[in-house]
Amino acid sequence: MNQEKEYSAASGYAMLVVNLLLIGVGLAGMIFLRNPWFIFMILIGAFLCIGFVIINPNESGVFVLFGAYKGTTKKNGFFWVNPFFTKRKISLRARNFDSDPIKVNDKVGNPIKIGVVLVWKVENTFRAVFEVDEFEHFVVVQSEAALRKLAGQYPYDNFEDEDAEITLRSGVEEVNNELEKEIVERLDIAGIHVIEARINYIAYSEEIASAMLRRQQATAVVAARHKIVEGAVSMVEMALEQLSEQKIIEMDQDDKAAMVSNLMVVLCSDESARPVVNTGTLNH
Repeated sequence: MNQEKEYSAASGYAMLVVNLLLIGVGLAGMIFLRNPWFIFMILIGAFLCIGFVIINPNESGVFVLFGAYKGTTKKNGFFWVNPFFTKRKISLRARNFDSDPIKVNDKVGNPIKIGVVLVWKVENTFRAVFEVDEFEHFVVVQSEAALRKLAGQYPYDNFEDEDAEITLRSGVEEVNNELEKEIVERLDIAGIHVIEARINYIAYSEEIASAMLRRQQATAVVAARHKIVEGAVSMVEMALEQLSEQKIIEMDQDDKAAMVSNLMVVLCSDESARPVVNTGTLNH
């Protein structure tokens, strides 16, 4: 049996009245009747005080009697239970785990640093207390283990794995869903309810970060150059067609080649063109 059960604790206020009566009668008997046997009533009242327990909102009390699980109460208030019970309070509030970035290898072997933020709370107090040792530490270890496993399933980006449809950097929704699913499966044994799990930090590791930045910059430059050349070719083609259709000037293949060369230099150059005015013949 690995499920929690509800324990109905007695009202603490009623038992407080009983205890006060026991202690009051005991004191009165010893003082006025001078009977030493009334001390047992005082001792019984003091012993029963051990059973008082206060359960705050979003808190639970787990009760064990000589190694036997007796139940859990999640009602908040002032209660009294068997004085021989071992009592342990478990918070039911939502908690945050914001991990420090850990160094792992992605699918293609690149070292990256990745972190996770996890929102969780205890749902099954029996499992949290008896199925694992220190459930708070269990949450930390298993969350990082799930994060390491996830990082090994996807590449950081698609520079080296161009066929990858999902990457850690671009497939945010899919990757977070997979991470949450993995953490839920791992924490179920501890009775933990996962409210949210998502990656909160991801970057290349320091030893390759600068090289990867240069590669990204080079890729961006190549892509920009490709666009510039594509547009320049289109503009040169349009200029030649309009000159030919409107018969503004007759050009042979050498003239066209020179014009194309000049236009491509002007359109694709990083710096502003500095034209040379020809005051001589038309074609030179």
